[in-house]
Amino acid sequence: MDQQQPPSGGEPPAVDGSLGCYRHPGREANVRCTRCERPICPECMVDASVGFQCPDCVRQGSGTGYGPAPQAPRTVAGGSLAADPRLITKILLGINIAVYLAVLAQGTELVVRLMLFGHHRIYEGGPLEGVAEGQWYRLVTSMFLHQEVWHIAFNMLGLWWLGGPLEEALGRARYLTLYLLSGLAGSALTYWLAAPGQSSLGASGAIFGLLGATIVLMRRLNYDMRPVLVLLAVNLVITFNPWGGIAWQAHVGGLIAGMVIAVGMVYAPRERRTLVQYGTCALVLLAVVLVVVVRTAALT
Repeated sequence: MDQQQPPSGGEPPAVDGSLGCYRHPGREANVRCTRCERPICPECMVDASVGFQCPDCVRQGSGTGYGPAPQAPRTVAGGSLAADPRLITKILLGINIAVYLAVLAQGTELVVRLMLFGHHRIYEGGPLEGVAEGQWYRLVTSMFLHQEVWHIAFNMLGLWWLGGPLEEALGRARYLTLYLLSGLAGSALTYWLAAPGQSSLGASGAIFGLLGATIVLMRRLNYDMRPVLVLLAVNLVITFNPWGGIAWQAHVGGLIAGMVIAVGMVYAPRERRTLVQYGTCALVLLAVVLVVVVRTAALT
């Protein structure tokens, strides 16, 4: 079995020359085990009563060579480590691509049925449709809907780059919750602030939620914040470009929701972690519901 211990006389460097994980050479590790002080990456960080420990110290601490259930390796947010840390990201990619292929096959008809808008007659003389008419599903279906190849390409690249590390750091259930709630928050803010007949589609709200969560996670792990802040600045410039055509409400709603949820997930005290994490997600969902209910009442 590969032990992947650090070479004698120093720590393994990461690819960029920074301190590398002792179990995964090449991965940046800005956190050290509180027991042995070896550098560890997010995958190897086991949440302890004080700081984080490496998997080896956790096993040794159990006295049996195998950690009992309460000491099983956990992510920084308390999630279980998975054999495939990108499984949910791959599934989300698959759903988005499948919907895009369905759009190519069925054309505008499917786009009209799934896109987000508040209150509008799609066809002259036709019935009023939209979220305000009880078509709540549009808040969700629009999150997986793309019409242009460049649109889905950029969003799926963002999902892969941001989603994989977040899924690994948070755990599958927390990561999926973050993605869906961020997307819903983006849809809700668009529904609230956009004109009733303005249509919106795309995974951008959820992707911006992942970006916001990445900022919070990197701050929590004391990583260099400059690259992700530059990425945020570039995306905000694109979002508010003078040429228009971008639903900035979805971007802003997803970004705020992602940051709020991530704070609740990675900063929750260990003894009240479940309560704080569930509570934070519940508050974001409640805010989404309130926004939708108030906007619906205003439009009808």
